[in-house]
Amino acid sequence: MTNSTRDSLIKRPFMDKKHYPYGFARSGDFSIKEAKILAENGSVIAALVDGKLTPETDQDMRFIAVAHGETEPASPEEKVWLKYQKRINRPKAASIYGSKKVALTESDDGGTADDTDIVLDDD
Repeated sequence: MTNSTRDSLIKRPFMDKKHYPYGFARSGDFSIKEAKILAENGSVIAALVDGKLTPETDQDMRFIAVAHGETEPASPEEKVWLKYQKRINRPKAASIYGSKKVALTESDDGGTADDTDIVLDDD
């Protein structure tokens, strides 16, 4: 890609409205420093990892290698990017109550089988 595209990515703050609709700093997942690093560097890193931006420097190549698990993260940017990826790709928490809805069946009188007669004592 051209240098002007890289410059526009550098100037564009990184946001993830799907996973962090209120921003990284307000999520509780990242410190203020980490949120700032993501906002400042995330657009370029995402473009590099997705193949939308051609790597031009050794640092670009390191970002790609770290993102693919080929190299251990060393810089704060690399560490925060991996933390972000881990957070957005974590498995969804399962409910202890299960996920299937209980089906109610109809009885002969038109009510549901779950209906019970409640008797109140008038004392």
